Amino acid sequence: MKVTKFPDRVLKIDDEKYLYFGGTAYLGLPPNKKFQKILFKNIARWGTAYGSSRNANIKLIAYEKGEFFLAKFIQADAAVTVSSGMLAGRLVLEALKSETAVFYHFPDNHVAISNGDSLPFYINEELNPRLLDDKPEKITILSDAVASNTVTTADFSALEQIPNHKEITLVIDESHSLGILGTNGNGIFSTINQPNVKRKIMVSSLGKAMGLSGGVIASDIDFMNQIKLNDTFVSSAGMNPAFVKTLADAEELYVSQHKKLKKNTNYLNSKLLPNRNILFDKNYPVIYPKIENINSVLASNKIIITNFKYTSEDNYLNRIIITANHKKKDLDKIAKILNQYQSKDE
Repeated sequence: MKVTKFPDRVLKIDDEKYLYFGGTAYLGLPPNKKFQKILFKNIARWGTAYGSSRNANIKLIAYEKGEFFLAKFIQADAAVTVSSGMLAGRLVLEALKSETAVFYHFPDNHVAISNGDSLPFYINEELNPRLLDDKPEKITILSDAVASNTVTTADFSALEQIPNHKEITLVIDESHSLGILGTNGNGIFSTINQPNVKRKIMVSSLGKAMGLSGGVIASDIDFMNQIKLNDTFVSSAGMNPAFVKTLADAEELYVSQHKKLKKNTNYLNSKLLPNRNILFDKNYPVIYPKIENINSVLASNKIIITNFKYTSEDNYLNRIIITANHKKKDLDKIAKILNQYQSKDE
């Protein structure tokens, strides 16, 4: 279906209005007038694009301001922006390849942090035995903060079982947690404190909750300096500087929209009846309904959700997204429909 305007909480299809519970604009920022005003001001100053290498002789202070904000927000030593979350992930993998003996991956990682040679972290729900052997080596573990088809963060406690002669680098993709989880939406990077993790690296798209096309890498200063010297980084144009500066200027708006989002998920939690066929957590603005034809049922009630075939999965993904812009009446309507499918034994 084609639309002619950004789909906020309401969209028009063939001149009919539908409630929209899809997309990834969790904080509802793309159509937000205050957010747009900040962005327009920065476009007037920094232009619509800047195609130069970040390592060129001319340095735009917009990057310094925005990246300082991101590092402080994420609670990392340093951060650098790039043109996309996908590039952020690929840059990190490229930088780590020469110094990693073995890559391991958590289940269902996004392709941005997928390495074709990596081994599964779990085998038959048990820690991969190779992680526990006697061989000293540098290993890198790859994980989404919140994997697809889940509504809770990855459990990193199992890392503590890995012996100390394995030097661990942990890479987490926070594309679906930055702006959503943590204090004011700062993500989960700062909460990962397993003592045997030598280095942790965060990558994320900024085009979802944060509302701006681009990506970010955050870690310790040494690794970020390594990224800045990477051939791919040096050869690439940076994220739009107007967008980067907007990140810093919109700090108060990120906080206020996050509060609205939390208010909405808590309200919906109070309205939804317990149902084993509905995957939902009040701390996360996504519902995965395991109900046959729910996409069509909702559409017949003038509600559109995310529905598409994701990567190599056989079935279509149905995902209901709550944003900061939804109103109580919107949440009441979708809760009423979903509650009709309550399991009889609950």
